[in-house]
Amino acid sequence: MTLPELLIKVPELETYIRYMPDELRDRCTIRTYPPGTIIHQKDAELDYFGIVCEGYHRVINEFENGNVFMIERNDPIDFVGEVAILAGKSRTSVTLETTTECTVLYFTRKDFEDWIAKDIHFLRLVSQKVAYKLYRSSYNRGNRLFYPPQHLLLAYILQYIEESHSSIVKRTREEIHEETGISVKTLNRTIRKLKEEGLVGITKGKISMTEEQQQKAREYLKRE
Repeated sequence: MTLPELLIKVPELETYIRYMPDELRDRCTIRTYPPGTIIHQKDAELDYFGIVCEGYHRVINEFENGNVFMIERNDPIDFVGEVAILAGKSRTSVTLETTTECTVLYFTRKDFEDWIAKDIHFLRLVSQKVAYKLYRSSYNRGNRLFYPPQHLLLAYILQYIEESHSSIVKRTREEIHEETGISVKTLNRTIRKLKEEGLVGITKGKISMTEEQQQKAREYLKRE
């Protein structure tokens, strides 16, 4: 795929590369990844910058004991490597894994650093994205420490349903564990309790919510 072809598929990309130096148009590369691909690994050398033009990916932190903690799930348009580069760090601090097919537009680290030094418009867009992620993280920080599993899971289910416009949570128990921080054992126990209280249902092994249950869940969260 060429850059003009990518712009046809993703017209909103034009906003980001509007003032890009012309020489970078011949030096950028485009890669498409299937779902479940590691885009970059935590602690790897970072010598590139990417713009995620299509597809969804998740940001995870991996620990030596094998545990995985999901920090966030991002949709396009997003960036790869911007935090480490802006922080002046040579290695990545997190692992990025695709959850759907993703198309990424790549530049060398040096080209990106030269670009943002010349293009205030692009620098502002990158900075806004970084600031948004920090705001979201700060706003939600502490939830996992101070709320019980039932509250955390209900809030997660409602958010999923609102964002996906689906009454069924199409996530495995392991994925929910990574996204909420609730252990699989506690998760299973909490789902059973919510089902007994009529706040959720189970459809073909997946958590589901009717509109009536969604309303009851919202009222429950307000009382907490």
